[in-house]
Amino acid sequence: MPQKTIAELEKLGSQIRRDIVRMVHACQSGHPGGSLGCVEYFLALYGRMMNHNPDFQMDGRGEDLCFVSNGHISPVWYSTLARFGYFDVAELGTFRKLNSRLQGHPATHEHLPGIRVASGSLGQGLSVAIGAALAKKLNGDSSIVYVLMGDGEQQEGQVWEAAMFAPHNKVDNLIATIDYNGQQIDGPVDSILSLLDLKAKYEAFGWQVLMIENGNRLEEVSSGIEKAKSLLGNGRPVLLLMKTEMGFGVDFMMHSHKWHGVAPNDEQLALALAQLPETEGDY
Repeated sequence: MPQKTIAELEKLGSQIRRDIVRMVHACQSGHPGGSLGCVEYFLALYGRMMNHNPDFQMDGRGEDLCFVSNGHISPVWYSTLARFGYFDVAELGTFRKLNSRLQGHPATHEHLPGIRVASGSLGQGLSVAIGAALAKKLNGDSSIVYVLMGDGEQQEGQVWEAAMFAPHNKVDNLIATIDYNGQQIDGPVDSILSLLDLKAKYEAFGWQVLMIENGNRLEEVSSGIEKAKSLLGNGRPVLLLMKTEMGFGVDFMMHSHKWHGVAPNDEQLALALAQLPETEGDY
């Protein structure tokens, strides 16, 4: 797809945030906090950095692939896919409804375009992405595999098995990103189980690590991904530690874990939408 400008993507970002809060409100279920915090990552990936095709093919040959390990932030992924033409925007209105393709955690049995693996069981996404990256190498496909994880997810043991495996096996067509918002469902990450120095840990495992200090600034996220791409192909995978603010764009949802998995009521929805201009047309 042709690249969009930063201005075009920033405009679209407001609409995606509207989609997120409306989707979660309509079914009174879902995870708005992390979804709102990761909008700029998905905009940068699908709007500027990733070679992808809305004419979806499951094997993804010749295309970059995106996996979302922290599948509870499905609202931002679904909205991004719809707004980039993978399926009709109107389908966002079926989020979490009976027989919908847009389940609370991404699933594959209904063949939703853009989704290649069921996700949301935390800790598994990095392993899946490594497998896809190795398959591309075996197929002589020079495309890139991207995977997004949560920071609380780093408390899962499987993550560290995968983190050891990738550098050892020279999986150098892989860019992993951690949404480093410091919050998880039960409270601040440092209070639940401190991650200590994630950068030093991944570097000790053999990864190349870059910091994105403001993951809610689109230009900074784009530059970070571009830099990560330039480091590929030298025998080591790349990790982006991307600092974001949970609930970004809606003032009363920010600075707390409390909106990790809570739906806004009618009054809260109105307050949120008042802060988010409609730019592309609501579904």
